[in-house]
Amino acid sequence: MAESEVAFGTSGARGTVAAMTDRVCHGYTVGFLRYLASIGEFSPGDRVALSGDLRPSTPWILAACAAAVEDMGGHPVYCGLQPTPTLAVYAFSEGIPSLMVTGSHIPADCNGIKFYRPHGELLKSDEAPMMAQSVEVAGRSFADGALAAPAALPDQPAEIGPAYVARYVAAFGSGALEGKRIGVYQHSAVGREIVVDILEALGADVTPLGRSLQFVPVDTEAIREEDVALARAWAAEHGFDAIVSTDGDSDRPLLADESGEWLRGDVLGVICARHLGADRVVTPVSSNTMLEMSGAFPVTTRTRIGSPYVIAEMQTQIASGGKRVCGYEANGGFLLGSDITLGEGPLRALPTRDAVLPVVAALVEAGDNPLSDLVAALPRRVTYSDRIAGMATSASWQFLGQLTAGDTAQTLTEIERHFGDIAGQPAAIDETDGLRITFTSGDIIHFRPSGNAPELRCYTEAISWEDAVALNTGALARVRAIVAAGPA
Repeated sequence: MAESEVAFGTSGARGTVAAMTDRVCHGYTVGFLRYLASIGEFSPGDRVALSGDLRPSTPWILAACAAAVEDMGGHPVYCGLQPTPTLAVYAFSEGIPSLMVTGSHIPADCNGIKFYRPHGELLKSDEAPMMAQSVEVAGRSFADGALAAPAALPDQPAEIGPAYVARYVAAFGSGALEGKRIGVYQHSAVGREIVVDILEALGADVTPLGRSLQFVPVDTEAIREEDVALARAWAAEHGFDAIVSTDGDSDRPLLADESGEWLRGDVLGVICARHLGADRVVTPVSSNTMLEMSGAFPVTTRTRIGSPYVIAEMQTQIASGGKRVCGYEANGGFLLGSDITLGEGPLRALPTRDAVLPVVAALVEAGDNPLSDLVAALPRRVTYSDRIAGMATSASWQFLGQLTAGDTAQTLTEIERHFGDIAGQPAAIDETDGLRITFTSGDIIHFRPSGNAPELRCYTEAISWEDAVALNTGALARVRAIVAAGPA
């Protein structure tokens, strides 16, 4: 880990393609399986499922991972290029470990490996013991980091897609979206075909849009201006009821209403949780406060940002009596902690990010009414997010350290000095994950160094879209000025 500069954390192992050599990818996979062996979840002869996204680097990383599985005495089950939740549904149902080669929303010059235990994601408590594993394999050598004999992936991968499609048909019914006209923005998402299959299986009239031969880094928390324009143009041209898309590995959704306006992921999360009749909802601290203001849920809890934190808290809520427990993130990924039954049938728990469930739930919830009506009925709280790309993690933490060097009173004074003319008087701070500032107006600014890319993320919340955007723009401009000026 120290040599490769491929970091390991809540999203698995991630780094530049140049850094993710065969040796590094092989080593991470060996460490993963040795950890599972130490806790009784892997033995020689066991199967390990593998899948990946559509990045150019994904096939050779998969080959290195498959070689590691073989070196550990396992049998790699190559599942083709499929969405992360599709792989999870298969592997969890089979009770076998799995790994997904994906960099999610980050550019194509980066990639990653996400690891799954037989029945769920690696949690924060798994990280330290996995990192402690030895990754040397007797008889295995690398020339300049490359495998001399990488594993060959089969031409005919295991067929795991139909079970993912059937999951939603069983729960919602084959006529759930009858009469809906839906566009699917395919770009380079690995789920671009199966999302169409699911929507059509539920009765929708689907039009594929914007398919790309090059990898497009679609980030559901920082939607590109060109994607905003595309959705509006498609809505005006085709008269869709909705436009659907996902990020690169198709575990985070994008859903646009009838006007082509993309819904925020945390707004979609509230709509989905309400449709499912959730009694306990878990979400990170960065999500919109309309969750609590809606009054729709008996119990709501907040965590640090990252699906492992949400999953751990969902487990706590289930253990304490929750019957319909779910979670969601500001990026739109929805996590179902409990088995539930909808009008048509059962929906098994899937405690990892899923892009399809919140999309289908919102479309069904809307019924014959416009999607925009669902949003209009929620409390008037709008969240906007943006980032300073290329800002080193160390620089981001240095900036936050300047604001929080003293006690709470001193921190509030320092915040007002730098941001008072933008947002007014600060009333409270929350350092659960980064620095979240609530102002007396009710507006919120939340700064957080990204955990998987060199960037500082900024989330802002206000009563209108225009206010949230203006607050975010002003806050990031001020950050750039503070960083340029250096320490006071």
